[in-house]
Amino acid sequence: MIKVIKLLFFSLVVMFFLSGCNLNDNHVNNDMFQFKDSFVGDNSAVVNIANQLPGAEHLNSFELKTNEEPYGIILNYDGIESEQDDKESVIYNTTFLFTLVQNVDWITFHSDFSEHTITKGNLQEWYGKELSEVQNEEELRELIQEYIADENKINQLLK
Repeated sequence: MIKVIKLLFFSLVVMFFLSGCNLNDNHVNNDMFQFKDSFVGDNSAVVNIANQLPGAEHLNSFELKTNEEPYGIILNYDGIESEQDDKESVIYNTTFLFTLVQNVDWITFHSDFSEHTITKGNLQEWYGKELSEVQNEEELRELIQEYIADENKINQLLK
């Protein structure tokens, strides 16, 4: 009987050790740029990106429009607290999605305050930069902050 208990205990220790070695592989990586060059039809990538964007707690639903080109994404939000938060979320979220999802051409953003459809071409023209050239999250956040600080610029895009 003691041999059986020792064997079970040893097996348990080995199991804990092996599962502990594997913990780092199971942790969620919060670097959104791991999804760079995803496709709009990759539901998992789009969900992971959307869940890390500002206002994710208000994301009610989304649709991927992949039946025919141009491909698009519809994001439905509720509970956003102000019109300014709404505008900033539109810019921030569309910028990240256009940068990370290579074949999305348009994004429609529905909220309690507004409905905006932004095309990749219009957003890149607004920034004066090809979004696919952005290589990391810090660079993208700096670009967004530069443009989001100017209310006239925001209104120019979201007219």
